[in-house]
Amino acid sequence: MNTTHIHLFLNHLPIIGSILGGLVLAHALWTKSEMTKIAAYNLLIISSVGAVITYLTGEEAEESIENIQGISKQLIEQHEEFALFALIALIILGVASLLGLIITIRKSSWSKTIATITLFISLISFGLIAKTGYMGGQIRHTELNGNTTMQDQGGTTENDED
Repeated sequence: MNTTHIHLFLNHLPIIGSILGGLVLAHALWTKSEMTKIAAYNLLIISSVGAVITYLTGEEAEESIENIQGISKQLIEQHEEFALFALIALIILGVASLLGLIITIRKSSWSKTIATITLFISLISFGLIAKTGYMGGQIRHTELNGNTTMQDQGGTTENDED
């Protein structure tokens, strides 16, 4: 397994983790469950760490596919630039979650306030990381770009008429 595999394997973790952690945190706020809040923070911290690893493996993933015919270097660059914004948001989410975890364990009166702020950050982070994932998917999944014509080995497309 190389860093490209790691990038492709882990890129879903921050997407799913940020929304799942946010939903668990919303449930914790609604039910006033401190244990559920702790579980949500742990999910969000894991998602944040996954985002960092995914970002750090992105450059080598780019190098492994940038010379493949049909790969758009423009899409790769757009994905890479947008990924930085998502990374920053997820690092902020991870720090807020770590702070929330500490405050919740210490049973501070700030627990609900930090949880609400963290929930808001998780929603923003999810939006940014989901967009980043979509942009990354467009690099290899041409069907996401609306390009559904496939060339057969004879050089014709499935949409060509006889």
